[in-house]
Amino acid sequence: MLAATLSAGAYLVDPAEGFAASSAVGESVTDPDAYYRNNVAGSLTLLEAMRDHGIGALVFSSTAAVYGAPQQDLMPESHPLLPINPYGASKLMIERMIEDFAAAHGLRFARLRYFNAAGADLEGEIGEAHEPETHAIPLALLTALGRRPHFDVFGVDYPTPDGSAVRDYIHVADLAAAHMLALRRLLDGGASMTLNLGTGEGHSVLALVAAVERVTGKTLSVRRTARRAGDPSRLVADASAAMSELGWRPAMPELETIVATAWNWHRSRND
Repeated sequence: MLAATLSAGAYLVDPAEGFAASSAVGESVTDPDAYYRNNVAGSLTLLEAMRDHGIGALVFSSTAAVYGAPQQDLMPESHPLLPINPYGASKLMIERMIEDFAAAHGLRFARLRYFNAAGADLEGEIGEAHEPETHAIPLALLTALGRRPHFDVFGVDYPTPDGSAVRDYIHVADLAAAHMLALRRLLDGGASMTLNLGTGEGHSVLALVAAVERVTGKTLSVRRTARRAGDPSRLVADASAAMSELGWRPAMPELETIVATAWNWHRSRND
């Protein structure tokens, strides 16, 4: 678990998106014990340390995976919480722990439910790379660079327009802006909040392939394969609460813009 102290008495925490937690849906299905041990137990240790040292405000990066299978096209924060994979279940447990610590110890929090974080720093200094790589956009770009033989589309029989899963991609810079707004609100004495962070626009995996091909000028070798266990057909945010409560709006909502920033970063690493 990794937390960064941004101001006296507040922590900004992101255990799921690139700091210290396990975050691959498919892997969570085959190795659930690692997810509960790392995500849940690690978060409990952090919350105890915050309590013991008087840290009273927390910004926590949660996930749309807490919702499970969609029951409507745009998923609001009031959507039923029925995760269908251990990753989502572990994050929902952390959300509940935060709520319980708030009731018992006066913790104030912002639980920010990410949809699909993507893209790269506009200056090209920071980008997305995992080992092993599991995220769709970097996998597609590595295929365009010739570093992977093909791009896998997991499932083409979903109840979506082209049969592939639909996701809401949000640029990391827009996520960062929302985090800072949420932190500032907490430090100014604002109430706790739980907010979706997404663009409200869904893009299928096959539409993502087409966007990558337009941005890169490359034709991807695509391999259609079976669905992965634990993957819902569609995850698209209703982010109206974040817009109204924080005055936040995504500055880069277009899929091709998100892909282009990631492409610039990946290409620079392979020049």
